[in-house]
Amino acid sequence: MIRQVVARRTTMLLPLLAGLVLACTAAGAGAAPSTFGPVIGSALLCRSHLDNAYFHAYLTEFFGPAYKREGGAYWFRTEASLWGANVEQVMVSDDTSAVVFVAAILEAKPDELEKSVRAAAGTPFRAADGSRYPLRKSIPGSTIAYANDKSKIYCAKFKPQSVR
Repeated sequence: MIRQVVARRTTMLLPLLAGLVLACTAAGAGAAPSTFGPVIGSALLCRSHLDNAYFHAYLTEFFGPAYKREGGAYWFRTEASLWGANVEQVMVSDDTSAVVFVAAILEAKPDELEKSVRAAAGTPFRAADGSRYPLRKSIPGSTIAYANDKSKIYCAKFKPQSVR
């Protein structure tokens, strides 16, 4: 009788344990958290304070360690979307950079991304010049640039000067 009860409870727990294992595996696989848009999207649009240590910790928690450190930045691969476009990578400045920045590479052409950002967030961008591939800048300071057939969007601020 005891064996039957234990077997029945074990049989009932197996699907629950399997689901828990799958959930933990999916979370560790780099799926974007629900806070990705408000945290990273707002930073890319220069709508929040830029703290590279905070963004590094945030991205490491949800996407694992940076896959490279190059050009004054930590590079993270992501499985996320912003403004209707897939986000391939997010870069966060390291302490060697002269500026603090957050940047992302999105699978959208700059003109498409500009329209999507304006529709979703209300942030307008203006072309910096009349060239074929102009930088697009917003009033808060965000920039959309060409990255081959994709877009790079970033917000960069000078580091505050230390008071002596």
